[in-house]
Amino acid sequence: MAISVDMKPWDVAVVGEIYADHVFSGFPSWPKPGEEAFAERYVRELGGGSVNTACGLSRLGRRVRLVGLIGDADFDWFEGRLGEYGVRMGGIRLGADGTGTTFSVSMPDDRSFFTYHGANRGLGELLEVPAVIADLCAARHVHFAMPLARELAAAILPQLRHAGCTTSIDVGFSPAWLRDSANHATCREVDFFLPNATEAALVAGGDGVDAYAAWAHAVGLPRAVLKRGADGAWWADGATSHAVRAPRVDAVDTTGAGDAFNAGLIDAWLDGEPPGRCVQQACVCGALCTTAAGALQALPHPPQLRTLRDRTYGS
Repeated sequence: MAISVDMKPWDVAVVGEIYADHVFSGFPSWPKPGEEAFAERYVRELGGGSVNTACGLSRLGRRVRLVGLIGDADFDWFEGRLGEYGVRMGGIRLGADGTGTTFSVSMPDDRSFFTYHGANRGLGELLEVPAVIADLCAARHVHFAMPLARELAAAILPQLRHAGCTTSIDVGFSPAWLRDSANHATCREVDFFLPNATEAALVAGGDGVDAYAAWAHAVGLPRAVLKRGADGAWWADGATSHAVRAPRVDAVDTTGAGDAFNAGLIDAWLDGEPPGRCVQQACVCGALCTTAAGALQALPHPPQLRTLRDRTYGS
């Protein structure tokens, strides 16, 4: 029997890859092979799309359950840092391979990553544990910040629908997943598939909004969203499509901006906002996230969100 929405203990369960991020930013230019470039800023921070999105949602006032794997040596650090954002460790398990690690090299307009998966390699097995599925079903919305294997999606998504959960997925830069047409069914079965422009080009087989719009229509997405960085976003719902401009901010570091975008969209969706308003709020959260180094430091509180949203798009 599905839990009533009003009785669910979590607004959002966020499940996916968790990393220790090492973020280097403030480079004058990208180094050529054999050259050395010096960063103006360095931040060691919790990372991964799941952490960033969970913290963004919690800062917006949502009750969040974070589900994933880390190494035992990092437990205290994660517990303390997540606690600062109101996210608890109840959904975290310990993996044998140590915490995943990412080195992020960030420019004002884009970034590149170097990553070790670590404990995240056990996520597939974790999502076969009945207690973990029960955790996800106890949320109003479930967000997957990972390339969810088609076999797992086919097993899990019907259970979540039966439990009354809405769903979203951001697979990140996962070329093999994005190019595999078997995963089109997953994109169609969730409420929101949330790629950026690079990821959209891989899944659609062509660059630009038109190519992605044609793919989304052909696949039958219930609603389509495309994250476009400094150019804002694009969305379509049936016969309606719109471009949404990005708010104007002084960007310092784009790390985690797409995850903050996801948090803003999910928060507005849970409030019953129409798709266009959801995407506007998402753009505001993504923009504000770029105003400090690292993915977490500048995640917005509700008053900051409302102020920039109203200034950019009107109340």
